[in-house]
Amino acid sequence: MNGSIQEVLELLALEAIEVNIFRGGSPKDRWQRVFGGQVLGQALVAAYRTVEERVCHSLHAYFIRPGDPKVPILYEVDRARDGKTFSTRRVVAIQHGEQIFNMSASFQVPEVGLEHQFDAPKVAGPEGLETEETRRKRLAHQLPEAVRDHFTRPNPIEVRPVERADDLINPAKTAPHQNVWIKANGTMPSELAMHQCVLAYASDMTLLDTCLLPHGVSWFSGRLQSASLDHAMWFHHPFRFDDWLLYAQDSPSAAGARGFNRGSLFTREGKLVASVAQEGLIRLRS
Repeated sequence: MNGSIQEVLELLALEAIEVNIFRGGSPKDRWQRVFGGQVLGQALVAAYRTVEERVCHSLHAYFIRPGDPKVPILYEVDRARDGKTFSTRRVVAIQHGEQIFNMSASFQVPEVGLEHQFDAPKVAGPEGLETEETRRKRLAHQLPEAVRDHFTRPNPIEVRPVERADDLINPAKTAPHQNVWIKANGTMPSELAMHQCVLAYASDMTLLDTCLLPHGVSWFSGRLQSASLDHAMWFHHPFRFDDWLLYAQDSPSAAGARGFNRGSLFTREGKLVASVAQEGLIRLRS
């Protein structure tokens, strides 16, 4: 990817090949499995293609098999229910004749009701923080030459960590909390649906890292086998993802070679617009 959000928008522009069936591709620079956030975003786009005048308020997904970036992904949408105010959709992603992912999503006619929320963490704003791209280029010398180009490639999602670890191989053990500012790298269309789909894509980028912080384990150590297992999101308020959101993440538990992680996404003004939960595989190789 060249670092522009346009690349993600093109990735999410699914091809309709039959009623309720859509086809999506993967970036040409993927060299292992398909990025989980890509499948989340594409599946939500597929579900949105089958509803009108309703907004997604929650999704619950399972990653079943690794995706193959060399072949298209088929998304089949089951229109489970259309009620007066809620619609339910189930999306199955298929490659090589097998399910690689499934998701249930619920959509609602916008309503007004009771409101409350937790306060946003008091952290430094994004201005003045080192960008993730700058940080990666600064630290790339620590990594094997074979992975440096992939590690330093431009990202269509701009990330600015509030807390920073500079040892990529042997990070210090810290509490299972982290805060990062994230936003699309470029201007996005006005439709809320697309902002939700791109946020779903981005929500898988840093979340699983959180459960590794207390253990001082690095992705680059060669000791770790990891993958997203499931992913849930709740959308509370409209937002724009081409402005900064604070992604406040914590990990209440790790057990059974799995790490459980949570995330809250706040606007600059402190409004909680989305919540995330995920469990991931974190298996140490002997």
